[in-house]
Amino acid sequence: MPRVAVLIGLQAAGKTTFYRQRLATTHVHVSKDAFRHNRNRQRRQMHLIAEALEQGCSVAVDNTNPSPAEWNPIIETARAHGAEIDAYWFPDVDGSLRRNAARTGRARIPDVGVFATLERMRAPRLDDGFDRLFEVRIDGRGGFEVTPSAPG
Repeated sequence: MPRVAVLIGLQAAGKTTFYRQRLATTHVHVSKDAFRHNRNRQRRQMHLIAEALEQGCSVAVDNTNPSPAEWNPIIETARAHGAEIDAYWFPDVDGSLRRNAARTGRARIPDVGVFATLERMRAPRLDDGFDRLFEVRIDGRGGFEVTPSAPG
């Protein structure tokens, strides 16, 4: 059965690095960052998710995904294709702010953008439609600590 992993966290939270280390061998990567010049990034994202699921592939959705407004369409598409949905929550706000401040060029998000995302951010819950919840923290050694989250 395919799975959909919804990565949820601020910019510079480590979501893409986590994907590369933990999910790249099992999940197709879908990120709006990959199609910045597309006029309708949401439609493109949903098309790619559906296409992968139709082929029986698991998918990792690597965006900030700060609230139900962003993850509900993903959950609906996953359910329509019989997939299970995992939420990976990256709660370290201070770490995200530090890592973003250290970025340069286009990789650095203006502080106003990070704080706008933070205002919309909330932790995922099972009653949002997720099958499993995980909390992800950077371990300080180049990897991640992943723990199941308590339902909330």
